[in-house]
Amino acid sequence: MNRSNITTVLMLGGARRVSMAELLMQSGKHLGREVRILSYELMDKVPIAAVADVIVGKKWNDPEVVADIVEVCRREQVDIILPFVDGAIEIAARCGKELPEVFVPASEGDVAAVMFDKIAAAQAFKEAEIPIPTTYSALTATMPAIAKPRHGSASRGIKVFHNIEDLMHLEGISDYLVQEYIEHREEYTVDCYVDSTGKILCTVPRRREEVMGGEVTRTRTCKLPQVEEMSRRVLDAFNLRGAVTLQFLHDLDRDRFLLMEVNPRLGGGVVCSIYAGAPITDFILKESLGMQLNECNDWMPDTLMARYQKEVIFYGR
Repeated sequence: MNRSNITTVLMLGGARRVSMAELLMQSGKHLGREVRILSYELMDKVPIAAVADVIVGKKWNDPEVVADIVEVCRREQVDIILPFVDGAIEIAARCGKELPEVFVPASEGDVAAVMFDKIAAAQAFKEAEIPIPTTYSALTATMPAIAKPRHGSASRGIKVFHNIEDLMHLEGISDYLVQEYIEHREEYTVDCYVDSTGKILCTVPRRREEVMGGEVTRTRTCKLPQVEEMSRRVLDAFNLRGAVTLQFLHDLDRDRFLLMEVNPRLGGGVVCSIYAGAPITDFILKESLGMQLNECNDWMPDTLMARYQKEVIFYGR
């Protein structure tokens, strides 16, 4: 096979990211390249199989997972590794250190480790003077309060409390981040891309209008200069690289924006920002090829993404 015009992308945990795979392939066509998609999964019958070759691998916490992915990359001549789930980010960073010829547009593993520990992340945000909701110890909490599992994602395990007695009876309370609960709010995601030199190429805010199971199903881009400036502060403060997804909350009663989370990977709703004109998939492919990247500020606000379900059918076992 003549590989001179082929870029092979290995998704880590891209099981449902069919649209992202298609956008990567479209970006390849714009650049005159064929993009081949692989996805590293725990089973072969997942939706991404509709557009990619699925490689059945190991769990992220398996001691052999890095060696297994490295072997896959060498065997399949992978050019780019893209993590799509939290557990894969540190794995991608470790693989990148063993495979310097493979492009991994993601932050360092130690940065990811802090961001996925909500208590450690809140402390880091506070030290960087990034505005966040008031954070309490359990004994000093003012009601109402919200408790978030220290390790977790997609809103799982989050609890709201209206009296201190109920909060104090929360099992394993030391493993929760406790913050003020802001009832009148709007939630925003910012899709960002930072090149390997630290240059910020895009910061695209979008309002989360509908969420199901922690996954956005309806989202709309919007121009928010204050949030874009805050996003740049966050990206610089933590030396983030590659694709980054930031979560902000707008406190409507006090008209303030507060940082909630930093996810150093592509978010599920980034498709909206790409269709709005932020060429994030182009950035990924171009940077892997050593091509020049230009900052994008002319994306379109009020671009709405409404997600729907589509089935992929498999026959036999």
